[in-house]
Amino acid sequence: MAGTGLAADSGVTRHDVGPGHPEQPARFSAIIDRLEHTGLMRELIAVPTRRAQDDELEIVHAREYIELVEREVSQGRAQLSTGDTDICRESADAARRAVGCVLSAVDAVFSGKVSNAFCAVRPPGHHASTACGMGFCLFNNIAAGARYAQRTHGAERILIADWDVHHGNGTQDIFYRNGSVLFFSTHQSPWYPGTGDVSERGEGAGEGKTINCPFPAGTTGERILDAFREQLLPAARAFHPDLILLSAGFDSRIDDPLGRFLLTDADFRDLTWMMADLADSVCAARLISVLEGGYNLGGLALAAEAHVRALAGKAEGVLR
Repeated sequence: MAGTGLAADSGVTRHDVGPGHPEQPARFSAIIDRLEHTGLMRELIAVPTRRAQDDELEIVHAREYIELVEREVSQGRAQLSTGDTDICRESADAARRAVGCVLSAVDAVFSGKVSNAFCAVRPPGHHASTACGMGFCLFNNIAAGARYAQRTHGAERILIADWDVHHGNGTQDIFYRNGSVLFFSTHQSPWYPGTGDVSERGEGAGEGKTINCPFPAGTTGERILDAFREQLLPAARAFHPDLILLSAGFDSRIDDPLGRFLLTDADFRDLTWMMADLADSVCAARLISVLEGGYNLGGLALAAEAHVRALAGKAEGVLR
C-alpha cells in the first residue's frame, strides 16, 4: 500500500498578525517539530505543494471576494472587512498556499501516490463562505479540495466530516443546497459562530445532506465518538462517497483556550481509525485530513501526532 502523505508549506507561517493572537505561525511549527522529534516524519511521504491560482479559488469563492481579499491585504489593513479575521501583507499568499496544499493532496490521493494525507495548513478555512471570510479564515481550504476533486478527478460524492469545536458554517453554507456533498459536524453549542443547529439539514438537492450534532461545554470524546458511530457512519455508507475529507480541528481537545470540549489524544486516534476504516470500505481508502483549529500549542502538537500516527498506521496496514 502507498503510505500517508504530508502536505506542508512553510510559506503559511508568513500569515502573522502579531504576538498574542491564538492563530499564530507557531501552530504550524509545533506540529512539524513534533512529527520530526518523534521520528514520525520519516514515515510520511512529502506531497509537493503549490499556490492556488484564481481559477482554483473561484470554484468556491466569488471573484469579487477574492479581489477584496487581495485588495485589503495589499492596503495593509489589520482586519478583513467581511468579518473577524486579522490580516497582514502576507495573508493572501499564505491562504493561497493553504488551499494549494489541499489541492496537491487531492492529486496525490487520486493518483495513488499516497493512500491518505494530512494537510498542515493555516489560516484555517471552515468559517469562510463563498463571499465572506470570518473566524480567522480567508479561503475555505476543505471546500476547495472537495470542488477540485469533483472537477479534476471526477469524484461524484464527497463526505466532509468536521470535529472542530466550532461549527464549520462556511463549509455548510457552500454545500447547503448541493446534494453531492454530505457535511457532518460535531461542535460546541452555544458557541462561536452560533450556527449548526440540528434543524439545519440542507435545502433543495441538499436536503438531508447536512447533519449537525451540537453538544454542550464539557462534552467528552466518548460522546463525540458515539455521534460519529451512530449518525455519521450509517449516513456515509448510504451516501457512498468517492472521497472523505476531514476538517481536523484540535481545539476540541481538552485544555484548548478557545473551546470547552474534553477530547483526548486517544479520542483523536480513535476518530481517525473510524474514518480510515470507513474510507477503506466505501472509497478505496481515499481520505484527506485538513487542519482547522487548535490553539494550545503543546496540545495541538500531541493531538496532531496521534492523528497522523493513526493515519500512517492505517496506510501501512498496522494492526491495532
